[in-house]
Amino acid sequence: MRQKTQQGFTLLEMLVVLVIIGLLAGLVGPRILGAGDKAKIQTAEVQVKMLKGALQTLYLDLGRFPTQEEGLSLLMQAPSDDASKSFWKGPYLEETIPLDPWNRPYQYTPQSSGTLPFALYSFGADGQLGGADGNADIGILPAG
Repeated sequence: MRQKTQQGFTLLEMLVVLVIIGLLAGLVGPRILGAGDKAKIQTAEVQVKMLKGALQTLYLDLGRFPTQEEGLSLLMQAPSDDASKSFWKGPYLEETIPLDPWNRPYQYTPQSSGTLPFALYSFGADGQLGGADGNADIGILPAG
């Protein structure tokens, strides 16, 4: 007659497995999280280029860039003044105006960036003007 043997893991074996998993997470985790931050920065750069193209197309139609009050919403809604309204051929984006990768609106100002007559940027991860590395502002920054 056969004897039933109990099979399973001992507490020591379970602890060894947990330690190994913890070590792997400690080594791989920071690299994966760093890649996520880099992807957000690249996404912001691409979105700024897309919005810049839409603003330049709007300029070709209206002969001007949006005012501070109109902002990026002019890409989706016709201007209120009748003189400009007839030249507006929008909307200039297929979908709504995107938020930056940190779920905040892009900053637009008709203040010169040095190379363009407007500035268009994201505050970056920290949500504040200025910053360095992952917290740096991303896009077409105002001159000065």
